[in-house]
Amino acid sequence: MDNYDDQQLKELLGNPATQRRGFEALVRQYSEQLYWQVRRIVITHDDANDVVQNALLKAWTNLASFKGDAKIITWLSRIAINEALDFTRRQKNRPTLSTDDADLGLAARLMADDYFDGDQTEAQLQEAIAELPDVQRTVFQLRYYDDMKYSDISQVLGTSEGALKASYHIAVKKITKFFHRFD
Repeated sequence: MDNYDDQQLKELLGNPATQRRGFEALVRQYSEQLYWQVRRIVITHDDANDVVQNALLKAWTNLASFKGDAKIITWLSRIAINEALDFTRRQKNRPTLSTDDADLGLAARLMADDYFDGDQTEAQLQEAIAELPDVQRTVFQLRYYDDMKYSDISQVLGTSEGALKASYHIAVKKITKFFHRFD
């Protein structure tokens, strides 16, 4: 199983004879990173898997529209994050049949999730992050967890770096305020 650099992958993806092999390599190299980007937005393991699969399917069907100007991971992240945000919007608008999950806070649901391997503080951080508006939440997660540069986040979200820095700063303040509730 070879790992390819960005240029090699772009060449494989751009050639119809090697496109499938290139896409398989792309999936191997970037699925885990996409999974964690998405998981932090949609929270649950099963939902994250579904969203990543949808994002990869969308990437495959739109491969011809990839111009190669951006890094592959930036292009994939944009697709995956948009899919995750669309998913969360649909979930918010969907009536819930069970009140069991609604009665539990996010932190409690995470602690009960077999796939969650964090502690109570991490669960509370996720709850604080979940309370942020979509853009602030996404900017915070990409900076904090992925250590993504503002220039890359700008490409992923299509927003100016200045606006992203402001969103991150506001998000940090809101998260800090969330934790001060427990003092």
